[in-house]
Amino acid sequence: MERRCEFDSGKLEWKRHLLMDGHKDAISPAVEALMETMRQTGCVQGKEIEVETALREALANAVIHGAKDNPEKKVECWVACDASSGVLIIVRDPGEGFDPDKIPSPLHGENVFSTHGRGIYMINQLMDEVHFDRGGTEIHMIKR
Repeated sequence: MERRCEFDSGKLEWKRHLLMDGHKDAISPAVEALMETMRQTGCVQGKEIEVETALREALANAVIHGAKDNPEKKVECWVACDASSGVLIIVRDPGEGFDPDKIPSPLHGENVFSTHGRGIYMINQLMDEVHFDRGGTEIHMIKR
């Protein structure tokens, strides 16, 4: 069952849609542009580091796993700010998706020594609400 974030589109202070190439080189410019907007509006005041890290991880996962680092494929990102609800970030990739419940914990067994596989764990620790839609090709993140 897909869950929906509780944001009222009529109360949004601002929203932004970004379509980026599915290549690693597109991640930092996208993050910098979106974070600049969030900083200017004060939407994530005092929580910039958490939001920026989660956004960067979500976009990296979308590029690496969804778009397979192919600049011809596109990754989409929506950011919306509502003063009463916080910031909503949605990242969608063109991949086949995955089951988030089957991602191994980076805190157990051999995974502790792995050099990758911590992105979703970090996102869940940094954001107040996280869920996946569209078979794992879309992540919804809220920071209040």
